[in-house]
Amino acid sequence: MPNIQLNNTTIYYEDSAPSDTTKPIILFAHGLLWSTKIYDKQVAHFAKDYRCIAFDFRGQGQSQITKGGYDMDTLADDAIGLLEALDIDSCHYVGLSMGGFVGQRVAIKRPELLNSLTLIDTSADAEDPTNIPNYKKLVTAIKWLGMKRVSKKVMPIMFGSTFLADKARKVDNKEWLSLLNSNRKEGVVKATMGVIERDGIYDRLGEITTPTLVIVGDEDVATPYAKAERMHFAIKGSKMAVIKGSGHTSTVEEPEQVNTVMSKFLNSCV
Repeated sequence: MPNIQLNNTTIYYEDSAPSDTTKPIILFAHGLLWSTKIYDKQVAHFAKDYRCIAFDFRGQGQSQITKGGYDMDTLADDAIGLLEALDIDSCHYVGLSMGGFVGQRVAIKRPELLNSLTLIDTSADAEDPTNIPNYKKLVTAIKWLGMKRVSKKVMPIMFGSTFLADKARKVDNKEWLSLLNSNRKEGVVKATMGVIERDGIYDRLGEITTPTLVIVGDEDVATPYAKAERMHFAIKGSKMAVIKGSGHTSTVEEPEQVNTVMSKFLNSCV
């Protein structure tokens, strides 16, 4: 799959139908510590009817680790730059967690680029100050000891108790733990600090006019239901869906539920 040069970085992306000019487009933006892979089940589901493009943020997945540019506004410019580089006039944007932080900014900066906005397991607020010391300790541990030393502590932040306790999904559990461990240390440290130090954007949600769907897992401890509801009430005309038995990575934990609510929403945006 291709890489593209934009905003002084090389971005990796996957495109399900690069030569198809007739299908509507969905742009998928992943969460912190992950990659395009968190959307594999969504791409498989939607690729028949949509051109699905998923990309890795700088410093993560297969994209370039840069010296700087990990703040949410620069990442939003990267997403916008990708659309422009691919000559895409408009798309349905789907962002999980960090991808959602970015999506809100894209919707405010360049609303004409978005046909719809789906925000999954995310928030419009700055990081909770009570979480920051613990997250900074994790960053320090990653910096000096590597990802493997902290990944088991990160898993309960990323996934709900139902997924982690499901014996039938032990193989899935191990696979995602392995993917966490495969993160490049330097990129992870920079990307995590960008998330920890992000500005809140809640006061600007009234500017979003794009049709919006807010999705949250009922076991999400990183950005719980109250954060999702707060966004939902602040974005005029938005819809909200709760994914049962899911934590902070709903696209992986309960893909069928996510695909169902997304399909219904996208069909309403036609």
